[in-house]
Amino acid sequence: MRTVFMGSPDFAVESLKALHQCSFIELLGVVTQPDRPKGRGLKIQPPPVKVFAEQIGIPVWQPERVAAPDFMAQMRLLSPELIVVVAFGQKIPTALLELPPLGCINVHGSLLPEYRGAAPIHRAIIDGRTVTGVTTMYLDAGWDTGDMILKRELNIAPDETVGSLHDRMALAGGGLLAQTATCIRNGNAPRIAQDHQKATYAPKLNSADGLIHWDQSALEIGNLIRGLDPWPSAFTYYGDRQLRLYCPEVIDQDLRNFPSGAIVKIDKGQGFIVSTGKGSLLIKEVQPAGKKRMSAGAFLQGYPLEQGDRFESRVP
Repeated sequence: MRTVFMGSPDFAVESLKALHQCSFIELLGVVTQPDRPKGRGLKIQPPPVKVFAEQIGIPVWQPERVAAPDFMAQMRLLSPELIVVVAFGQKIPTALLELPPLGCINVHGSLLPEYRGAAPIHRAIIDGRTVTGVTTMYLDAGWDTGDMILKRELNIAPDETVGSLHDRMALAGGGLLAQTATCIRNGNAPRIAQDHQKATYAPKLNSADGLIHWDQSALEIGNLIRGLDPWPSAFTYYGDRQLRLYCPEVIDQDLRNFPSGAIVKIDKGQGFIVSTGKGSLLIKEVQPAGKKRMSAGAFLQGYPLEQGDRFESRVP
């Protein structure tokens, strides 16, 4: 099948790898986002999908807008039978959706219609879900609203971070995409309409979403920390210093004589325990502003916290 792949971040690379390994797929080219500044030094860097595509010798296009007439003309000349879109980063115009006779399909990081949107993997952990998954679907004019093809469930471990779940889901998505492509080639791919009444949403995250509110329960805060590890990270304030917190462990201990956000115990071998609105939370890793991530024990050597000190949800 003559196929064009559209994707940009690491999550999409496993899907491109899966297509590359399908003997019946002829990859005509890859469409990805333009190279952009990234990191502290704002060095221009290519999208991960571009890096892999060049490694395997696949032509790459990087349009600023996929709706641009010159890009659409290129796609018409290629005449793909199938277009695969995975975390591309731009909305696909109707003219492109209607171009391939076998349709445009997508790999989405949730069990649709749950968690439509840009951050389904983060939100599943933040919400305390124990099961998530990936879905392949046909793209339509909406956002993650098209008919579903196949699904695959994944369990979420109690200590799982969005980083580890992202990597597992990327692999699962690649495998499910290969299975979906096989169904399309064989002419037996299902089309299952989504129940829009059951739709939930996972909007794009930004750094402000990581602010910890200590009046929430230890479980909720722990889920937030894991759901934002490694990016954008959950953070709090100690005086005027911002601290990013990682590796939480809920402690089954109600410390009502301490206010929310108070440090109730310090163990240089384990970390420090913080009181919350319900229960308490052991923090095992910390990243001070402008510093590298480190164990809580290493942090305590340079930042001597004391019992009764209090973290704040804003600069006092």
